[in-house]
Amino acid sequence: MAQCSQCAAQVANGSKDGNMAANGLNKGIVFLLGAPYLAVAVIGFIWYKKFRRKNVNLDIKKEKLHLN
Repeated sequence: MAQCSQCAAQVANGSKDGNMAANGLNKGIVFLLGAPYLAVAVIGFIWYKKFRRKNVNLDIKKEKLHLN
């Protein structure tokens, strides 16, 4: 699925002979592709938890709002 041309040719030739390396190669590529996204998501979650505002009080006046 997501392979260089040499890898694709080797897997195509091997899968014709009954070699099941194509499935393993594709799963490995997907795993390696997902690892950076997972790392960014974990770092973003930690950043969100650490730096979000807590106990924010909004002091809103009870006066009518005049738009004109």
